[in-house]
Amino acid sequence: MKFLKWLGITIGSFLGLILIIGILFLNLSPQFGGSLTEKQKIEFAKTGHFEEGKFINFEEIEMLVDCHSISQMLKEFLQPVPNLAPKSDIKVQKIDQQSLISKPDSLARITWFGHSTFLIELDGKIILIDPIFSDYAAPHSLLGRKRYNSEMPIEIEELPEIDAIFISHDHYDHLDYPSIEKLKSKTKEFFAPLGVGNHLRVWGIKSENIHEMDWWNEAELGSIKIAFTPSRHMSGRGLNDQSCTLWGSWVLLGKNDKIYFSGDGGYGEHFKKIGEKYGPFDIGLMECGQYNLLWKDVHLMPEETVQAGFDVKAELILPIHWGAFTLATHSWTDPIERVTAKAHEMKMPISTPQIGEPLVLGEENFPESKWWELFK
Repeated sequence: MKFLKWLGITIGSFLGLILIIGILFLNLSPQFGGSLTEKQKIEFAKTGHFEEGKFINFEEIEMLVDCHSISQMLKEFLQPVPNLAPKSDIKVQKIDQQSLISKPDSLARITWFGHSTFLIELDGKIILIDPIFSDYAAPHSLLGRKRYNSEMPIEIEELPEIDAIFISHDHYDHLDYPSIEKLKSKTKEFFAPLGVGNHLRVWGIKSENIHEMDWWNEAELGSIKIAFTPSRHMSGRGLNDQSCTLWGSWVLLGKNDKIYFSGDGGYGEHFKKIGEKYGPFDIGLMECGQYNLLWKDVHLMPEETVQAGFDVKAELILPIHWGAFTLATHSWTDPIERVTAKAHEMKMPISTPQIGEPLVLGEENFPESKWWELFK
């Protein structure tokens, strides 16, 4: 009996210690960012898509959370599909710092860094979208799987001054605290959805350098016209802030080149509305990866990626949200194999650059190799 009592006390103490550590981490770690104020809640309610302290989608979303879906997720987690991650470290194309400094202002160049991170050179400006340079898309390394590539095309320390960073929403695979910490001293302006500025301010970025935008708001960055447009998704970094900040997609309209970045989100009528208002686009950077039928309303399936490209009137699509992290239970190449097959079937031009491989808008040829087959 004494042993059982001792064992119970030991287990209870251990669980209590884990609970205390968890609570301290949630409350003290800067990863979780800031919170909405009561004043902000009153202001956001005027948008028409903020109710009871949370942002909502124009089209209702359904997340299957019941006994069946939970058991299905557990089954997929415990019995993962083959090829869940690359068989070896993905080699990336390196970027020379001088090529960024000495570029002509007329150059419109897009470089994918894996997942949803982009370096965009447009109308003489250097822009980063959803920059995540960390090895893990999670608040702690114990809570995620490591990035597929050990090197980035260029390290933050090597980057020249950044004119602007654009954030689509505050999930960890899009808003990365360690990356922002390193980038904030060399970045002039930050463009973010409503509420996301709270995170940035807590992390030491001045309010005058932050531009928080609602759906359909417009702004300017030099000669570039900017629009923040809807997506069908959600947000949140902690246990008590789900959908307290907005999410969306970005439109960048340069003098001669038009770029659409989808952010995250399921298929919906918003794509056609964006295409009608701002299209056609020279390129659509379209979400494709980390999907599951259990949450199909908040992430595009690969075949929907192509249709969404047509909807926004993109002349060329580039699949994103894959190639860097395992955040779902499909094989890591399933997104690119399915989306390229569907694009060819529907006769949608599609570019598949290697991580770090530049795509220059206006050039006749664009990257379209099947580089991922080297790492299957």
